[in-house]
Amino acid sequence: MLYLLGQSLQSLFGPFRLLMSHSFLMVLGLYAGFVATMIAVPRLLHLLPRDRGREFAAQSEASKGKPTGTGIVFMGVFAVISALTVPCNARELVIVGLSLLVALSGYLDDRSLVPWGEYSKGLIDLLLAAAAGLTLSLGRRMELWLPFTNSLFQVPTLVYVGLATLLIWLSINSTNCSDGVDGLSGTLAMISLVSLALILYFVLGNATVAKYLLLPHYSDGADWSIMVFTLVGCLAAYLWYNANPSAVLMGDAGSRPLGFLIGVMVMNTGNPVLLFVIAGIILLNGGTGLIKVALLRFLNIRILHGTRFPLHDHARLNEKWSNSQVLLRFAILQILLTIGLFGIFIKVR
Repeated sequence: MLYLLGQSLQSLFGPFRLLMSHSFLMVLGLYAGFVATMIAVPRLLHLLPRDRGREFAAQSEASKGKPTGTGIVFMGVFAVISALTVPCNARELVIVGLSLLVALSGYLDDRSLVPWGEYSKGLIDLLLAAAAGLTLSLGRRMELWLPFTNSLFQVPTLVYVGLATLLIWLSINSTNCSDGVDGLSGTLAMISLVSLALILYFVLGNATVAKYLLLPHYSDGADWSIMVFTLVGCLAAYLWYNANPSAVLMGDAGSRPLGFLIGVMVMNTGNPVLLFVIAGIILLNGGTGLIKVALLRFLNIRILHGTRFPLHDHARLNEKWSNSQVLLRFAILQILLTIGLFGIFIKVR
């Protein structure tokens, strides 16, 4: 909306052309998201449900009774500010709408007296992930680029949608499983989102840089990066209140849409393998537990029997790490992983 306003008014007053600058809109979205969420969260706390605790989670009693479902607040702020700052087309508006549906499904589970079943939540996530995959496939080239080769691979639409659905579903549930230590899921998600925004804007969204690195150039990369930085601003404000010891919890209403948007933005880079680069610790922490449970439940195969998942519970109970140690060490590992693997994946081609 602001982009269109800038186009209309720049002839009347020159400084309005700033509204057509992607870098200006990124900064505006970041700070507007932060300020609006900082204002909204304390004013809406009385409307949020209270955490029930998790039966098998370590130290879950510490969170019991705290306001949860705060994700519905910062995701609502994100949607409004994205509509203002992102030069939206239909595809981007649908993705914002789907992220709100993911947040809403998580919020309804957060406030339900009886937690929703795993299969019910998994099916809802799968349907919304499939809708996102289909949305991303419309009106774009069905091509992927992969590490260690400078070739572009054309894929059928059905394959693209299926891959996007699987990747987004995995990202949703891995991020959700990583939520259990104050600030952990949000901090890891923020590192992933900032990495994705930088890739979309400075690398894939810049024709000169993309050509130099033998990468495809995506003209809408800068648009997506505005959306991501807006979400980073909202998430930063939430983490202000969620810092240990937390005053609020994001709940499924926050962790699920964060995972959803991480998966969507990875697909927008054209390289699904980047999920393991920018969210490797999230996948290790939460996703490995999903694989362990699935193998045991459906194939009766036991792996990592002596390791507790999510991995942050193993670190706290078995390794005796404090919550602050878990947060800082996991964040350090994710930063090191992102820098190291990104350099290898981009340059060794």
